Amino acid sequence: MDQRFDATERFAEGAQFIAGSLRSGSSGRTQDVVDPATGETVYSYELAGEAEVDAAVEAARRAFADWGGATPGERSDTLHRFAAALTEDAGDLARAESLNCGKPIKLSEEFDVPGSIDNAAFFAGAARHLEGKAAGEYSADHTSVIRREPIGVVGSIAPWNYPLQMAAWKVLPALAAGNTIVLKPAEITPFTSLLFAQAAQRAGLPDGALNIVSGAGRDAGEHLVGHPSVAMTSFTGSTAVGKRVAEIATGTVKRLHLELGGKAPFVVFDDADLEAAVHGAVAGALINTGQDCTAATRAYVQRPLYDAFVSGVADLMATVRLGDPFDPSTDLGPLISHAQRDRVAGFVDRARAYATVVTGGEAPQGGLAKGAYYLPTLIAGAAQDSEIVQSEIFGPVLVVLPFDSDDEGIALANDTPYGLAASAWSRDVYRTGRATREINAGCVWVNDHIPIISEMPHGGAKASGFGKDMSAYSFEEYTQVKHVMYDNTAVARKDWHRTIFGDRP
Repeated sequence: MDQRFDATERFAEGAQFIAGSLRSGSSGRTQDVVDPATGETVYSYELAGEAEVDAAVEAARRAFADWGGATPGERSDTLHRFAAALTEDAGDLARAESLNCGKPIKLSEEFDVPGSIDNAAFFAGAARHLEGKAAGEYSADHTSVIRREPIGVVGSIAPWNYPLQMAAWKVLPALAAGNTIVLKPAEITPFTSLLFAQAAQRAGLPDGALNIVSGAGRDAGEHLVGHPSVAMTSFTGSTAVGKRVAEIATGTVKRLHLELGGKAPFVVFDDADLEAAVHGAVAGALINTGQDCTAATRAYVQRPLYDAFVSGVADLMATVRLGDPFDPSTDLGPLISHAQRDRVAGFVDRARAYATVVTGGEAPQGGLAKGAYYLPTLIAGAAQDSEIVQSEIFGPVLVVLPFDSDDEGIALANDTPYGLAASAWSRDVYRTGRATREINAGCVWVNDHIPIISEMPHGGAKASGFGKDMSAYSFEEYTQVKHVMYDNTAVARKDWHRTIFGDRP
């Protein structure tokens, strides 16, 4: 049986999901969805335009009255059913994600899909635990209560590197808190967002509570961000685009959540377990073909381990198997597109003028030549201020630099505009403790790199944005805090009224 996903049949009515139904776009522009492993078009659809965004926002606005007014228990029950529906669809979700993105099927089946199901299960429980201060008399004559209320319609924009997980990270906390949502996936990767919304509908989510508009960023995306009925924007993507999103959002003074680019440092101290660090660096640099904003991209290795680390990483990278994403033995799939492969190759080719390409640095030939493949690449000898060290490449490229003192290693780790994630490698708890305190990033792993769990937050600092995905901390993004104060005296004339009425009886 052919295990590839048939998008043409599944989304025959179109790639927009509005008020509970698939429909076509009306922008007049067609988008081809390409299998990055073969270069072949696997689906074509009409992009969403402003009309679809308006319809989706209106559907979400209408649904908000019921969904926002539902009890936490009712929302929790729906999300539990949603998790069950996603479990039923696990096979389709994995195949669609691998076809659309070129992910190895083992990555889709073992990471993207189960992680998203776990997110749904977590937020099903978290929906019943919206915390606030206990009621109390903070003034002698009044009782204060804190309410956590949904914000309203959330307009979210997700990237192409993790379409399913980014849909989950944005949709689930918003729904659990009682909001309704319009999600714009990247126009080149709409499949799993549409399947996600269909599963939510089967679970009993009210029509209009979750809508998908598959359109281009400059029209559908910007219209969604600037829409006056959208109360909050959540965006994941590059820092450059994030700045544009922030600029538009300020025009309507809406809540803003940004998860932006990264250039994660991987700091190896001289007492680290070398074998663990080498394996961690290769896995952390190559996951999702390096198209991960938390991927290990800058390895800083203390001088005594530097040569052995470079040699070990190069040898291990050479064993990574590129191939058909649907072959269970494939370790590394293609990049998302030929344009992205050429962008990555451009960074590496320019680096040859000032650094050494230790291994990789080219596209494979033979049977993989038609796809957007690029060999795992290790670069050494670059300067700290060089492009290859400072810029987000978003591909299977790791650059390694030496350092001498601990002070220098931590300073180098912090020496980029980004602050999304990092890792520190040492057997010394005091060394790693210092690194976790002093490296300025939203997440610092110790003796590992990449793991995420639903119970813990994900989000960055500096140019990597602000706000948290996953965990109960995400409710800080998707709820508004309201203070309610009750008078306890039943006295018509309060003491403080004298500041207005003066000496009148």
